[in-house]
Amino acid sequence: MNYQEVTDYLYSLNMHGGKLGLSRIVRLLQLMGNPEKKFKSILVGGTNGKGSTVAMISSILKEAGHKVGMFTKPHLSSFTERVVVDNKRIDEESVVKITEEIREKIEIMKKDLAFEHPTFFEVVVAMAYRYFEQQEVDFAVLEVGMGGRLDATNVVDPLVSVITNISLEHTKFLGDTVLKIANEKAGIIKENNILITATQDDEVYDLFKKICEQKKSKIFRVGEHIKFEKISSDPSGQKFKVDGIENNYYNLFIPLLGDHQLFNAATTIGTVETLKSHDITIPLVAIENGLKNVKWPGRLEIVQEKPLVVLDCAKDPAAMRALKDAVQKNFNYKKLYLVISISSDKDAHSILSEIVPISDYLIITQHKVMNRGAHPELLSMMAEEHGKNTMIIPDVKDAVREALSRANKKDMILVTGSLFAVGEARELWYKGGEIRWGRELNEAL
Repeated sequence: MNYQEVTDYLYSLNMHGGKLGLSRIVRLLQLMGNPEKKFKSILVGGTNGKGSTVAMISSILKEAGHKVGMFTKPHLSSFTERVVVDNKRIDEESVVKITEEIREKIEIMKKDLAFEHPTFFEVVVAMAYRYFEQQEVDFAVLEVGMGGRLDATNVVDPLVSVITNISLEHTKFLGDTVLKIANEKAGIIKENNILITATQDDEVYDLFKKICEQKKSKIFRVGEHIKFEKISSDPSGQKFKVDGIENNYYNLFIPLLGDHQLFNAATTIGTVETLKSHDITIPLVAIENGLKNVKWPGRLEIVQEKPLVVLDCAKDPAAMRALKDAVQKNFNYKKLYLVISISSDKDAHSILSEIVPISDYLIITQHKVMNRGAHPELLSMMAEEHGKNTMIIPDVKDAVREALSRANKKDMILVTGSLFAVGEARELWYKGGEIRWGRELNEAL
């Protein structure tokens, strides 16, 4: 099999759905010799901010001299973005070889009368664990998938568990209230371990505290045990300070915008501080440089100036609320051109209600990934409830080009609503992770 055939096979596994449960991944990993036991791990769950937090923790550990594997999902443009070691994505040859190995193990599993085919996510998790084993990483920082308790990542024994925040998501699988979802996410809390959380919901925090007491685990909360204060911000990033669990940090910077990223940064600092309980000390300079050098594209990412073009993967009402706040606080513009696509399984009405009122011109589009984009006509009707005229351009890149043709140098174009839409739009400026065109408008658009 070549790389294209392998990725086609992997995406075909989506027909098995997004089933929760550990039996399939446990059996698959047993057949692979349990690669997940060959490295130290940190689990990062929650609703929003998981990827950013994984990226920050990984960056700090790398600056401290450790070899670090990073597992995130989904990807912006390339499947290989999901599995990274020391900022280098898994190579296509390894994707092919490991997938072929996994397919052989699945054939063995088929001989079991109780066989249930592993899902796409489970196969990718198994691939990540095998690759991290092969690369002999010191740490793997893992983004939890849909839930927690029954998530495929939750087969490791992490040094520390992290839950960023909780809001309504995947209610079909996780429950129809925030507390039910929180209970599922709390499944990554281990016995005699540590939980770091940034939840601002007191009921959720009380639930986490109760579970930690039952499991004899420590719990640290951003805002209570870990505090931060923003010093300043501009389009290049934010300066801030943190009063941590162990130390105070006065001269910190992240190249990521939005108050929500300060919560993520404080969560990250609390996480790496707790590694001391495992006799792992992270130097101050590693924390400072790790945050300063972190890279996490598609999150309030400026890809062009004059007009200003910003890409953000906000995909639910809470994330869109944070994005709206960040746009209003961090950018100056004459008119805001909004290019938006939303996945069909999301609460489109609430998402649009957050961001549409601050826009001046609205272009509705539809991302192509797995045919998940909501129908543009439906989104247009919802947007028009806010008294906004809309234009429908089905192709994401064409929608961005249209916005660029209309905006002047003092305007801002915001592409958002879905990671998949941002991934498609980002290919206008980046290809294969490299800069394709500069930050200024290119005539080729």
